[in-house]
Amino acid sequence: MSRERKVYTKEFKLMSVELSNTRSDLSALARELDITPALLYRWRKEYSVKQGSSFPGNGKVILSESEQELARLRKELRETQIERDILKKAVSIFSKSDTKYSGS
Repeated sequence: MSRERKVYTKEFKLMSVELSNTRSDLSALARELDITPALLYRWRKEYSVKQGSSFPGNGKVILSESEQELARLRKELRETQIERDILKKAVSIFSKSDTKYSGS
């Protein structure tokens, strides 16, 4: 039997993180909020790294301009490397076939 995934609002997550900063026993806080301690730790980590852009909703990550440019350049580099590898293989195949049949 599959369990339905719970969805928490951004406000709930922010409130949970703020409460966790004031409390020492995070396991007890997690039980009070009816969430797992691991989830609370993950929310705290995300908030400490991204601050205002944390918890965008629906898994859509909000990137800054420089992060967007970096992601675009990384994607372009991957595509260029794949194209280069394909061309290397093609050159290798054609150069082998040229020497094999050059006598006929």
